[in-house]
Amino acid sequence: MSEEAKPRQYPYLLAAFDGWNDACSASTNVIRHLLNTYESREVGTIGCEDFYDYQVARPMLCHVQGRRSICWPETKFYEVRLADDTSLLVETGPEPNYRWAEFCRRSIRMAEDYDVGGIITLGSMFADCPHTRELPMDDLASDEADVDTEGHSGPVGVPTVLDALASESGFATESIWVSVPQYLGSDECAQGTLQLLRRVSGMLGINLDEGDLPKKAQRWRAQASVLTRCNDDLAEYVRRLEVESDSRVAASIPDQVDEPTAQELVREAEEFLKSVGGQDQGV
Repeated sequence: MSEEAKPRQYPYLLAAFDGWNDACSASTNVIRHLLNTYESREVGTIGCEDFYDYQVARPMLCHVQGRRSICWPETKFYEVRLADDTSLLVETGPEPNYRWAEFCRRSIRMAEDYDVGGIITLGSMFADCPHTRELPMDDLASDEADVDTEGHSGPVGVPTVLDALASESGFATESIWVSVPQYLGSDECAQGTLQLLRRVSGMLGINLDEGDLPKKAQRWRAQASVLTRCNDDLAEYVRRLEVESDSRVAASIPDQVDEPTAQELVREAEEFLKSVGGQDQGV
């Protein structure tokens, strides 16, 4: 690739993958939003034959200008021009079924070709959290990985593998995850997409265009509230999640307010939870 074809600066490769790592499409919708909002062009692909099980990630029958065509699952790279002198390299596609290490090495080679400054992976997961509060966010940078002894242990997806191999190759990496309420099912979560976009915006130091995402997030919250008002058990469950969420926030306040005040907030939240539990036992 010629130097003339490249913008002057690629601060990051931003990657998100459909599937297990993408609850309610919150993370891949960040990529779709950027592609729909900014000038972009496809600059590369990772072919499908070696990485996908077609009984899991099935090919799609497409009609283009009246002609039928088979669209095979594949991962694509795009250049997204954010400003005259700054472009973002983005990667998106279905999570591969096979040969993850080789798949990630190909992604890393693409990042090397474009001389990116670092790699950001996005993900979203279902969790016990209320839609009425800011959705929980988790960030893990490569320079924090060795000291994070209380983080996730267990199964991982391809974003985690990409982070690990990219870090071994000398890239600075950042993994950003948002939790979405598991009780709302699989509908798209615009609030999660908006929060991820804002976190990426802060990392880039660029005010990314949010488009209609704030309105979509507001509509998502309103629809969720209607659902909870129609189900007493669900409403009580959400109320418990709100108390737990507020308790966690209160526990993190000592650095910001006087410690006695923060402790009082935590104590009040704990007493409320005990009272709710006592009411349930008496029913």
